[in-house]
Amino acid sequence: MLKGKRISVIIPAYNEERRLPLVLEKIPDFVDEVIVVDDGSSDKTYEVARVFAEKDPRINVIGLEKNCGKGCAMREGVKSSSGDVVVFMDADGQHKPEDIIKLVEPIANGEADMVIGARKVEEAGKRPLHRRLSNIITTRLIRLKLRTYIYDTQSGFRAYRRDFLPEIESDRYEVETEMLLKAAKMGARIKEVPVSMIYDPAREGRFGPRDVIRFIKTYLKF
Repeated sequence: MLKGKRISVIIPAYNEERRLPLVLEKIPDFVDEVIVVDDGSSDKTYEVARVFAEKDPRINVIGLEKNCGKGCAMREGVKSSSGDVVVFMDADGQHKPEDIIKLVEPIANGEADMVIGARKVEEAGKRPLHRRLSNIITTRLIRLKLRTYIYDTQSGFRAYRRDFLPEIESDRYEVETEMLLKAAKMGARIKEVPVSMIYDPAREGRFGPRDVIRFIKTYLKF
């Protein structure tokens, strides 16, 4: 609980048995519930999350039978959440749990309805050129559509006031674009706060050409 607001953290996870513990062990005390959604992992992600759930009653673990994508996992997590403020963060350790406070405070203080963790500091390596270029292009397109400046439109580290939490239709990485466009159309006050990003080159390769096509379709649809 933070300033009378119940805080939920949703963590979609796919094959993150090694990195997920580094996230779960640092969840701040003010967080009321943590929902880990194992997206049909082939490793022991579910079992690892269950170990933490046995020790921490705030943690709820949902296991999906097959991999259905990040957006799909986030949608399932929302169904089980009860917080006044809902935070999304990745399971691979690129987001620091101690930065959650930066996202939820503006909402708890009544200053914003949606807060994006803008990745302005990168540690442990930088994203390759093609990823940086794709981010630049998608960000500029979204700025053009919304007619407002948003520094990091593709960050998955976000918080929403429950009333401005959009219904999730997308199944994969285009989910960030969908939710941002929908929240803006709902009239959400959008704020960005700087956060660190721990980039691991070993995780590169999950975003591909099909995701570009999905982004274009989502951009045109919403």
